[in-house]
Amino acid sequence: MVRAWSDSSNFIKQLFSTITLYGLPFTSQSSVLVIGLLFHILYIWSIFDIYFTSPLVHGMTPQRVELPSPAKRLVLFVADGLRADKLYQYLSDENSTITTTNPYSENHPFLKEIINEQGTWGVSHTRVPTESRPGHVALIAGFYEDVSAVTKGWKANPVEFDSVFNQSRYTWSFGSPDILPMFAEGASDPDRVSTIMYSADSENFAKDAVDLDYWVFKQFRQLFANASSDPHLHQKLQGEQIIFFLHLLGLDTNGHAYGPHSKEYLHNIKVVDEGVREVVEFLENYYKHDGKTAYIFTSDHGMSNIGNHGDGHPDNTRTPLIAWGAGIKKPNKIHSGGYDDVLATWNLTHLERNDVLQADIAPLMASLIGINYPVNSVGELPLNYLDNTDKFKAQSLLVNAIEISEQYKVKNEYKKRTALWYQPFAPLSNSTHNPNTLITQIRNFIDEGNYNEAENLCLVLAELSLQGLRYLQTYDWLFLRSIVTIGYLGWIAYCLIFTIKEYALENTYRLLNNNSQSKENKMATFWSEVLRRYHILSDYNWERALSGHSWIFLVGYIIGYILVLEIFVYSYFERGTLTVCFIFAAFWPSITSFKFRKSNGPLLYSWLASCIISSTFLLLPVEKGENIILVITGGILIGVTGFIALWKSKYFIPEDDAFARKVIWIQLGLIFSSTLLVYDTTSKLKSRAGLPLFNQILGWTILEQKIYESELSPSSSYTVTRKLTIRDARTALFFLFFIKVAFFGTGNVASLSSFYLSSVYRLTTVFNPFLM
Repeated sequence: MVRAWSDSSNFIKQLFSTITLYGLPFTSQSSVLVIGLLFHILYIWSIFDIYFTSPLVHGMTPQRVELPSPAKRLVLFVADGLRADKLYQYLSDENSTITTTNPYSENHPFLKEIINEQGTWGVSHTRVPTESRPGHVALIAGFYEDVSAVTKGWKANPVEFDSVFNQSRYTWSFGSPDILPMFAEGASDPDRVSTIMYSADSENFAKDAVDLDYWVFKQFRQLFANASSDPHLHQKLQGEQIIFFLHLLGLDTNGHAYGPHSKEYLHNIKVVDEGVREVVEFLENYYKHDGKTAYIFTSDHGMSNIGNHGDGHPDNTRTPLIAWGAGIKKPNKIHSGGYDDVLATWNLTHLERNDVLQADIAPLMASLIGINYPVNSVGELPLNYLDNTDKFKAQSLLVNAIEISEQYKVKNEYKKRTALWYQPFAPLSNSTHNPNTLITQIRNFIDEGNYNEAENLCLVLAELSLQGLRYLQTYDWLFLRSIVTIGYLGWIAYCLIFTIKEYALENTYRLLNNNSQSKENKMATFWSEVLRRYHILSDYNWERALSGHSWIFLVGYIIGYILVLEIFVYSYFERGTLTVCFIFAAFWPSITSFKFRKSNGPLLYSWLASCIISSTFLLLPVEKGENIILVITGGILIGVTGFIALWKSKYFIPEDDAFARKVIWIQLGLIFSSTLLVYDTTSKLKSRAGLPLFNQILGWTILEQKIYESELSPSSSYTVTRKLTIRDARTALFFLFFIKVAFFGTGNVASLSSFYLSSVYRLTTVFNPFLM
C-alpha cells in the first residue's frame, strides 16, 4: 500500500507541475497587488453587466382602448412613505378626529367615508428596493425598478421610459424636486408635464415636515387661481385626459425623523386626510360636479419601525390604495375575505379588499381617462376597480395584454439577432400558441360577446408574456455567472500559490528556484516542497496518516475553516448566527497549550467575559429607539477607563513614554466633547431648533480627526519573521469575524434599511442620499 501511495504521489507531483507550468506565473508583491486591483475592478463591473442591465426595450406601438373613457381627468395622491396599516388603523379608529379649524373638517376622516360609501380599497404591494424613485416609476410608468438606475442613486433613469404622464394631454405635478423632474424630463413634449416644486433645502429633517404637504395643497389651489387670469391655462384645465399629481413628502420625512409610531407621523396622516378632502371638494365645485373626475390615493412605499425603508419587509411593501370617482366601482359590502391576523385589526372586514401589485395602478389610470397605456408597463389591469360595461373591461384587458406582449416580441427579436444558438421561450414559440394566435382568439371571443372567456385568455397572454420577458432578461445569466465563478476560483488559486511560495516554503525552494533548472523541474520542485511542507505526500507521513495523525488534523482544519466561512455567509440573513460565533470564540483559548493558559490567566478570563457579553447584544432586536442615556453612559464608561489607564499607567504604558500619555489625554478630550455634542445636538433636534452650525462643524471635525488618529502614534517596525502555517488561517478568520460584527452587528446586510438613518442627523439634516 505504501509503495502504491508513493507511485501515486509521483503522479500527483507531475500533475501539479504541469498545472503550474501552464498556470499563472509567480510575480512580485507589487505585481500581485496591481493584478488584484485590475481583476476586482473588472469583476465588480461584471456584476453590473449581469444583474444591473436595463429591462426596458423600445420600438413598441402604443395601445389604447377605442371606447369612450369614463373620466376626463384624474387626480393622483401619493403620500410618500405611508404604511398601509397606519392609514387603515387610523381610519378604523372611532376616536380619529382632525383637530383643526379647517371648514372642511368633520368628526371622522374623509378617506374613511370614501372607503365605506364611494370607492374601492385594497393594498398595493410594492417590490424591493422600496425607495421613492422605483416606487413612483412603478406607479406612473407601470414597470418595476430599472436596476441600472442604481448607478444614479435611484434618483434618475439612465434609459428613457414611457409613463402615464407622457401619454396624457397635460399633467400638473406638485411636490419634491427628487421625484417630479424624472417624469418631466422623459416626456416626449416638454410642455406636457408641468412641475411645481419646493427647493431641495426644504427637505430638512430638523423641521416640521407637514409644511411640505401644506405647500403642495396651497400651490394646487394657486394653479386654479392663476387660471382666472390666464385663458390658455383655463382652456387646458377644461380639457380631457389631464392629470393632477400631488406628491406629499411629509410622511416620509417625519417617518425618517421620528418613526411611524410617533405623534408627528400620525398627525401628518391627519393633515394629508384633510388636504385630500380640500382638493376633492375644490375640484368638485370647480367642475360643477360633472362626475368626470377619478381619484387615486396611494403610496410609493411603507416605513419600517425604526424609520427606514428599502427592503422587502411587509411594513415597507404594503401600501394603501383607495380609488373613487368616475369609472371606479362602489364598495362591495357583501363579500369579505382574505384577511390575516394583521389586516383583521383594521376593522374593515365588512368590505371587500382588492389587492394589486404596484405596477397595476398605471394601466388602471390609463384605462380611466382613455389614454395610451405606457409602452414599458408590465402591470396587469385590476378589473375589480372598474365600474363599466363587460365589453369595456374585456377591451381594456385586451389592450393591456397586447401592450405587454409587444414588449416580449421586441425583446425576443433582439435576443434572436444577438445570441448564438438561441433557444426561444417555449410556451410562446409554437404555431398554435403564440401572441398573434392568442390575440386573434381573444378578439373573436369579444366579437361573439363571450367576455368572460376573453378576459381569461387575456390574463393567460399577459402572464405568459411576463414570463417570457423574465426568461429573456435572465437568458445569459448562467453562462456569465459561470465565467465569473471560474475567474474567482482562478484568482483564489493564484493568491494561494503566491502566498505559499513567498511565506510558507523553506529556503530550499528559493535557492533551487534561482538556478538554471528547466521550468518543468522548477515547478516540480515547488510542488514537492509544498507537499513536503504540509506533510501530504511523503511515504513517512502516509504511514503517520494511517495511524491517524497529521492527515486527519489537516482535513479537520480545512473542514473547520470552510464551516466557519459558511456560518459567516448565513449570518448575512440571520444576525443571531454571530452569537454562536462569539460563544465559540469565547472558549477557543481552551484548546491552546497549558503553558499559554497558565501564563495568561487574567487575559483569558477577560476574553471570555468580553465575548459572552458581546454575544448577548446580537440577540437583541435592531429596532430600538434612540436612547441618549445609553450614549452618555457609554461615553462616561470609556472616559473612566481612560482615567484608570492613566492612573495605573505603569502597568500599561512605559514610564518614559510621555507621548503615549498625551495621546490618551487627547482621546479623553475627544470622548468628553463627543458625549456633550451628542446630547446637545439631540436636544436641539427634538425641540425643532434645527442643527446648530457650530455643532455641525464640531461633529465633522471630530469625525475627520478619528480617521487620522492612528497617525498620532509612531509606527513600529517588527523584524522578527517566521513561515506561515495552516494555523495562521485562524488569525484571518478572527479578523474577518470582527469586521463583520463591527459593521453588520448593528443591523443585517440582507436589509440595509435595518441601519439607523437618524445617526446621520448629527452631521446633516438636509436630505442628501449620497452624503447620508
